[in-house]
Amino acid sequence: MVATAARSAERRGVPSERFVLVLIKPSHYDADGYVIQWLKGTIPSNTLAQLYGLAQDCAERRVLGDDTAIEIDAYDETNQRIKTGKIIRELSKPGVSGLVGLVGVQSNQFPRAMDLARKFRAAEIPVCIGGFHVSGCLAMLPDIQPDLSEALDLGISLFAGEAEGRLDDVLRDARDGCLKPIYNYMDDLPGLDGEPVPFLPRRLIERSLGVQTSFDAGRGCPFQCSFCTIINVQGRKSRRRSADDVERIVRANLDQGVGHFFITDDNFARNKDWEPILDRLISLRKGEGHGIRFTIQVDTLCHRIPGFVEKAARAGVAKVFIGLENINPDALAGASKRQNRISEYREMLQAWHDAGVMTFAGYIIGFPNDTRASILRDIQIIQRELPIDILEFFILTPLPGSADHRKLYDQGVWMEPDMNKYDLNYVTTAHPKMSDEELKGTYDEVWRAYYTPEHVETLMRRAHVKKMSLGRVAKMALWFSGCSAFEKVHPLEGGYFRLKFRRDRRPGLGIESPFVFYPRYGWEILRKHIQFLGLVLKYRRMRRRIEADPRADQYMDLALAPVCEQETEELEMFASEQAQMAVAKARAIRPAVSQI
Repeated sequence: MVATAARSAERRGVPSERFVLVLIKPSHYDADGYVIQWLKGTIPSNTLAQLYGLAQDCAERRVLGDDTAIEIDAYDETNQRIKTGKIIRELSKPGVSGLVGLVGVQSNQFPRAMDLARKFRAAEIPVCIGGFHVSGCLAMLPDIQPDLSEALDLGISLFAGEAEGRLDDVLRDARDGCLKPIYNYMDDLPGLDGEPVPFLPRRLIERSLGVQTSFDAGRGCPFQCSFCTIINVQGRKSRRRSADDVERIVRANLDQGVGHFFITDDNFARNKDWEPILDRLISLRKGEGHGIRFTIQVDTLCHRIPGFVEKAARAGVAKVFIGLENINPDALAGASKRQNRISEYREMLQAWHDAGVMTFAGYIIGFPNDTRASILRDIQIIQRELPIDILEFFILTPLPGSADHRKLYDQGVWMEPDMNKYDLNYVTTAHPKMSDEELKGTYDEVWRAYYTPEHVETLMRRAHVKKMSLGRVAKMALWFSGCSAFEKVHPLEGGYFRLKFRRDRRPGLGIESPFVFYPRYGWEILRKHIQFLGLVLKYRRMRRRIEADPRADQYMDLALAPVCEQETEELEMFASEQAQMAVAKARAIRPAVSQI
């Protein structure tokens, strides 16, 4: 009877078999061993959107044959609990085959990915793990690392590289029960023009704050920062989507009511098609009246590209993430970040502010010459002299896939074996001048040092002068200071309403008694909401005070002062001998820089 029904379905063109592709973007564990998870996350995973779009294309093309329907289940663990038992039961039904893909797995997420994979493999479900950890290790290290070897021993497939043009084969192998141990495409990075575009359905996007989604317009970065994994995983050559592709992405999301986007290019300013892409977005925004807004990532010389900042603002760019990294020229040179010239910082930041765009800057502590005193001094200089809105901090970390990691690996230097700690918030190798405790303590301290009430009010006053939204600045300051102080997670891993499940704890740490877990969890929720409410009220009073001040429009400080030649002799950020040498070098090459 079943066979007859199947043949009848085939004659009608209805698939008789189901292949379920389960895509999971894993989270990682907090210091107590609980999965970092929220009722509402931050930004949906770009990798999840990439794989969903590619899988959707595979389904439409029926790459497994007309008799097999491909179904896609996608989960972002930062805002969804992964119920492994339910997934196993679905993939174990008669007439169903499938694959669990743990996608976009970073080094700090690899232990959690393995814990999920073990459960699926125990039920003989095919599993494949891909992402920066797998790709970076296979690209940069001479041997298969122990954690990857363990995955292979469990029958887990590893995928290194990018899935465009390769997903068909992986799905066929999974359906046929012959997944390869390793799919390594690191030496063959695909082009992006005309490829299926990233996409997530609104029901998944709504699990994040702000109904915002993400996509990449291009991949690759021309620079050579030693701490970066991007250049060794995605390459240094610009590969990009066309303006037509980007328009398709935007329109597909507008059709489902999503108009806010994070363009995840590591450096959108070095996307060779930045101008036609921005022109197309300007046309959508100004010509057709779509209220689209964007966040992009750029370098510190982007303001030297003629028309870039102005067009970005017209296209709807409201926020920019800038890899400032440090204000010490020696630290920047030591990390091979020679494109960062401290003499350009003020002009670049002011250019974005003049365009009405909010600035976010990454700042790394833990360079070899750093001390607690020098780090805190530099933060005070930044507060006084640089018009940065939001500053986010990281500890210099030898991420697998980076040149820093390979160097320490070759030298046999000790590095933290627990990959869960490679989230840029922990000390993972010894520092020459600070103990592990002092460096971690300084990291925690710099968040408090930057986001003092006095400085947050300064940020609002600067925003008022530049006709920017005080509410938006207050909201971001609340987010970045509150996540670090109250939630004890990096703001980029934050969300709204922390979820903890008693049984979702890292293996080896034990399941806590409900009489211990639930009272503590309830008190944590109450305490954090009281703390956040206190900050909300404090920032609201600041905002009202500024808005009621008749002289607020006349506010001026060093950071807002116009850039001039003599400032390199007067500002403290240029006081050191190294800074003066960097300024002299920058002046000598300034004509060339202006053409970048």
